[in-house]
Parts: sequence; structure tokens; C-alpha cells
Amino acid sequence: MQTTLYRRNPREWRKSAANMDAASQRAWAAVTQGPDLPELRGATGIDAIRLAFDTGPQGYQGDRVAALVVGWASMLKQANGDTWEQSMIDGINAENSYRAARNFEISLWLIASKTGPDGQPLLLATEISERGRNLVADRELSKVVARLDLLAAQADEKYRRAALDFGQNWVMGVVMPFFTLVPR
Repeated sequence: MQTTLYRRNPREWRKSAANMDAASQRAWAAVTQGPDLPELRGATGIDAIRLAFDTGPQGYQGDRVAALVVGWASMLKQANGDTWEQSMIDGINAENSYRAARNFEISLWLIASKTGPDGQPLLLATEISERGRNLVADRELSKVVARLDLLAAQADEKYRRAALDFGQNWVMGVVMPFFTLVPR
């Protein structure tokens, strides 16, 4: 996704690095190892995404693609319990996954609709050429949204079933013996 956005918006990687690969590595190093990108001023998650699309008088002048990548990655990390590590017994927070999915949808909408002061899109994500439309960015972000929604639904179902099992076991173990004492 990052490479696709950089290919369609070369002005963005030129703001932060000598080539596209160096810009990609810079953004991912900030995500995985730190320190944060200085132009983001500590913003992560949806705040980094909002900053990427800031066009106000003192609007964001940094690498917008890197800001999106940092925002997306930090939302995914938060949905995963603020860690990149996952084991078989770890659970997924349904609410965080759901919230991350909605934020990804918002960022997809911002990419498609936000324009600069000159009326041109801030980021080009869809390629329109004589070969047709190339919607790689839209499809990839939609897949992320679908997977986050699936994780949220599965986690929610897991907790719902756990509550039902607890309730049924409690009734059968605590209350049911009293019914055996009731004369018929």
C-alpha cells in the first residue's frame, strides 16, 4: 500500500528521503523501533491521519504517505493490545478492532475526497488511464477493514459465548439443585 501511494505521489517521498525505498524504511523504522517522525509531533493513530490531511494555513508540510503509514500501523498495534506480539491465548479487543476498522474507512474516504488549496487531490490513490481504473489502494484498504470487522465480530462472539456458558453453568450448578428439593 505504501509503495503504491509513493508511486502515485512521488512528491511525498521526496519530502523525507532521497528515494522511495529510503522513505519507506524511514516510516517503518519509526513504527517498529522509534523514535517517532519529528514532523508528526508525536501524533499516532487517527491523529497522524488527520495531520496528513491538514490543509489549514499552517497545514502539514511533511510526507503525507509516511503520516498515513504511521497512523495505520499504530491503529493496528492498538487493536492488537498495543503490541506486535501475539500468542494463542491472547485475545483481541473487539471494540479496538471495530474502532480501527472505522478509522481505516475514514482514511479511505479522506484519500478519495481531500483536496489541497489548488483543488488537486492531496494524495492520488486511484490510477485512471487509457487501460482503465486501477483501484489497488481502495481494494487493499477495504480488505483491511473487512479483516478488522471479522476480528471484532469473532472477539465479540467469544465473550458473548463465555458469558452465556458462565450463566448456564451457574444456573445448573447453584440453582438447579434447589429444584430437586421442590416436591412434585
